[in-house]
Amino acid sequence: MNDNSQAASVVAIMLCTGHRRPMQQVEEARAIEGFGLEGDRHARAESSRQVLLMADETIEELGLRRGDVKENITTRGLEHSSLVRGQRLEVGHEVVLEITKPCEPCSRMEEIREGLQNELLGRRGILARVVQGGVIRVGDQILTSG
Repeated sequence: MNDNSQAASVVAIMLCTGHRRPMQQVEEARAIEGFGLEGDRHARAESSRQVLLMADETIEELGLRRGDVKENITTRGLEHSSLVRGQRLEVGHEVVLEITKPCEPCSRMEEIREGLQNELLGRRGILARVVQGGVIRVGDQILTSG
């Protein structure tokens, strides 16, 4: 990564093991190139929605719990609004994610709390695909490039 990289960290990792099931918090997860996180129901080959990253700062500000909005990786210190399509994130020593698009809040957010869908507009997180696999661990540093 370049010298102008921004440092941030992984504060939680969540997997969705089944339709409408609560997120399962784990200490580490295997990211599979071109697929997503092993054991997560949203992992799909060539999908632009393989991994959802969400800012812990937003979760706290909105009075939510980690995993409520179905994020896979909860970050701290990463400015999601500055990330653009094609930008890469180096997570830990092995994994590289490529930003695909912002995640738009869906109507299911209203099941958590009335009005949450609107509160999350532009703040739901960012979607990415796995371009280099490996293990992601809680505490891993995240470096941005591009």
